[in-house]
Amino acid sequence: MRYFLQIAYQGTHYHGWQIQQNATTVQEVIQKKLTQLLSTNIEIVGSSRTDTGVHAQQQFAHVDIPFIIDSDKLQYKLNLILPPDIAILGIYPVIPTAHSRFDALSRTYVYRISCTKNPFMQATTYVFRRVLDLDKMNEAAAILKTYKNFESFSKVGSITEHTLYPNLCNIIEAHWSTGNDDQLIFQITANRFLRGMVRAIVGNLLEVGLGKYSVKGFEYILVQKDRSLGASLVPACGLTLVNVTYPDTIFTV
Repeated sequence: MRYFLQIAYQGTHYHGWQIQQNATTVQEVIQKKLTQLLSTNIEIVGSSRTDTGVHAQQQFAHVDIPFIIDSDKLQYKLNLILPPDIAILGIYPVIPTAHSRFDALSRTYVYRISCTKNPFMQATTYVFRRVLDLDKMNEAAAILKTYKNFESFSKVGSITEHTLYPNLCNIIEAHWSTGNDDQLIFQITANRFLRGMVRAIVGNLLEVGLGKYSVKGFEYILVQKDRSLGASLVPACGLTLVNVTYPDTIFTV
């Protein structure tokens, strides 16, 4: 049967989600523990390929298991042997063709900025003490919903012919708000994202907030489709994948 795993992790000590040579990743750790528990080789496929140091409150992955399992017992046993910074929040049976990546309707990321140094939030926020114009940043963020191509806000070398498809990224929401403990929070939802896209967008919006770019200047960078024109990526520590949505029809329970 095919199952969806609902996963949460703090990405500080991992080189991202996806398996790679000579580096520890979240996908690798979970696969090894599942293989150990089930005594058969297990591979999982994630909904989003979060980068090194990025966190997830809700990541999904699908897995094929060649025999019937008790989902609750497997979840319990898996959480016992996983490291403290990775948790399985649920295991759900799905239709055989369900795909955690391609069936996702939307993904929501949050980027958290702390305006003061707080040792209890240093792993999950970016400390940025300079004064920002949140109104201008929201004005610029609203522009994102009117475009599809975000080559200017992707990691250099990550663009392919496939990712240049005009309807690549449909941004549903993008806005800044204030949170508790002197936090600024940027939330963005889209059907999909380019590699490094959220961190590049935040970096450029901070430039708007500092007055280095006007709102029109931000839009100019966006339409040029040239990554070299924009600001640097903000640190990964502030970024968290918080929600992934799917059609109800793929779940069998």
